[in-house]
Amino acid sequence: MIAPVEITRGDSPIVLGQPHTGTYVPPEIEAKLNTRGRGVDDTDWHIDRLYEGVLDGATTVRATFHRYVIDANRDPLGQSLYPGQNTTALVPLTDFDGNDIWSTPPTEAEIERRRNSFHAPYHAALAAELQRVKAKHGFAILYDCHSIRGDIPFLFDGTLPDFNTGTNMGSTCDAAIEKIVVDACAAAKGYSAVLNGRFKGGWTTRHYGRPTEGLHAIQMELAQSTYLSAEAAPWTYDQTKANRLRAHLHHILTSLANWAPQTGGTT
Repeated sequence: MIAPVEITRGDSPIVLGQPHTGTYVPPEIEAKLNTRGRGVDDTDWHIDRLYEGVLDGATTVRATFHRYVIDANRDPLGQSLYPGQNTTALVPLTDFDGNDIWSTPPTEAEIERRRNSFHAPYHAALAAELQRVKAKHGFAILYDCHSIRGDIPFLFDGTLPDFNTGTNMGSTCDAAIEKIVVDACAAAKGYSAVLNGRFKGGWTTRHYGRPTEGLHAIQMELAQSTYLSAEAAPWTYDQTKANRLRAHLHHILTSLANWAPQTGGTT
């Protein structure tokens, strides 16, 4: 049995959340997936590799399990993040194209077991690291790392921009943090960007983003074309594309690490 979460501790105020890079599916769950589901296509492919070493001192909390086991970026009670829009559930029944992924769908009892065995340990680890970092710096910034194919008609119209920043309409972080990221994305030549577009921040961002308590959260959803050779199997990491993108990610994360809250008035 693989541990559900991997933690790399650092001493900066930045915590990198990585809920969707894992590809592990326990054998007893894999046996219930159909052929399409066993392809685990809806992975945030190589996001852990993309962000590795981008910011010295960053803490990383990474889920090792695949989102088809249970989605670590969904409300554990099953509430939809985007009411009225197509999306995937706490335990997805379809892939991002709307195709069934199970030969034997999970029961409510099985979903509860997965919630306790995978979802809860990931978030216990993430919450603990955020509190550790906050105790050291007086605040913590959760930067939730994601990626997705740029063209998925089932989920959104048209082609997704390269940088998709989500702050749930500015509610999950200090306005200055949002501005740092938005300005850096806008200045990245050759890339497109949007703030609070189709992706406004998942459950993780919305749950942990409590700026008045010194906990700031922001989601970055990258189009996979920015660092993969193609948005299709075998999902090959393109070193040249990735290096170019990593330079911008380094700038974003370094700027966030150097941010400090305004604590007083004028004299």
